[in-house]
Amino acid sequence: MERGLFGMVSGIEILSGGVIRLQVSEAEVNNVTIRFLDRTGEPTVGKTRPETILRQLTTKKGQVYSMLQGKRDVDTLLTMGIMEDVSIIPQPAGDSNKIDLTLNIVERKSGGGISAGGGISSGITSGPLAGLIGSCAIYHKNLFGKNQKLNVSLERGQIDSIFRINYTDPWIEGDDTRTSRSIMIQNSRTPTLVHGNQPDSNSFTIGRVTAGIEYGRPFRPKWNGTLGVIFQRTGAHDDKGNPVIRDFYSSPLTASGNTHDDMLLAKLETVYTGSGDPGSSMFAFNMDQGIPVWPEWLFFNRVNARARKGLVLGLACFHLSLSGGHVVGNFPPHEAFAIGGTNSVRGYEEGAVGSGRSCAVGCGEVSFPLTGPVEGVIFADYGTDLGSGTTVPGDPAGVRRKPGSGYGYGLGIRVDSPLGPLRLEYAFNDQRKGRFHFGVGLRN
Repeated sequence: MERGLFGMVSGIEILSGGVIRLQVSEAEVNNVTIRFLDRTGEPTVGKTRPETILRQLTTKKGQVYSMLQGKRDVDTLLTMGIMEDVSIIPQPAGDSNKIDLTLNIVERKSGGGISAGGGISSGITSGPLAGLIGSCAIYHKNLFGKNQKLNVSLERGQIDSIFRINYTDPWIEGDDTRTSRSIMIQNSRTPTLVHGNQPDSNSFTIGRVTAGIEYGRPFRPKWNGTLGVIFQRTGAHDDKGNPVIRDFYSSPLTASGNTHDDMLLAKLETVYTGSGDPGSSMFAFNMDQGIPVWPEWLFFNRVNARARKGLVLGLACFHLSLSGGHVVGNFPPHEAFAIGGTNSVRGYEEGAVGSGRSCAVGCGEVSFPLTGPVEGVIFADYGTDLGSGTTVPGDPAGVRRKPGSGYGYGLGIRVDSPLGPLRLEYAFNDQRKGRFHFGVGLRN
């Protein structure tokens, strides 16, 4: 029972010599069936294919039924995002020691729909609508009854916008290793932190047209890997939509010298995710390799990694975060590593510490409970470009007199919410200037 096994001691025989023989009856799984119910508990016709549900289960025919394993299967089905309620009902299968399992499933009312919302972007820090963004999306979460996802979305901010079409198959049919496939097409226009703060008050954005395909799968417990190929065309435009190849300081905005850069990227990513408890760990590594299919296409290699470790100290929790990266080859200058801001060195504006071919950022935080879902936090950050700012074409950080390294420290509060932790923080930098920061989710 402690192991969650479904069985019982069905007989006891006392033998000579102080020996007792126990007869154990185990409940072997005979059949697994699915029953779709509506919200009132009445049978209904399901939209999801039975085979899509059954292959998610680790409980198989012929196994001894484990209630703990069954609970994990229920949790797995709920994480698909298309079920409202799932329960497993065991029933005797005739006179044998076998049982039949019935999955009672209540699907969500609609697999598709339209959504709209708003938020705050920490990358925009000036203007009457600083940081405000709006979004809308048309989506379907259960295409063809196979749990495949289609999302068409538009995000619009003060000067930035992202239009994205994304199709995801969380588990490719016929594959035994839970391989997923994602196809993405995107057209975006975002500000650049590397070439921001133009003295003439003229602003420009980086336009990106992106298309790619990625495959991902778990390869060890808590480890996931992703491989993909992505084509990208990038270029800078002024506020009237005209192409720009140099900023106010005559620093180049493209690597090729043309109005745009073309690149084909081979992507590799691996992620370790801990239990999610305060003392758990996280590690991520990714690499992009530019493949020069044509002579004018860019050839470069970019790697970056980040890690986080938690340590529980009584009621408080200490978190240490480290991140860094390096790029070699002919890469777009606006893709340099920008340092400073809400998810980097707090106390500085976004990208105000520096930008370079290399970077290293560290953060230490101590969080402690205050009341209910609210907790307090004390933190200190440090970031540096490792002296690589001058190696970026045009030295955009140097001409803007960015220090190249800096630290910040401060305190804040966090509120647990369905969207993740809501963070409100105030930090001082090493130039004794203070700044508020607001973010959603854990610090990257």
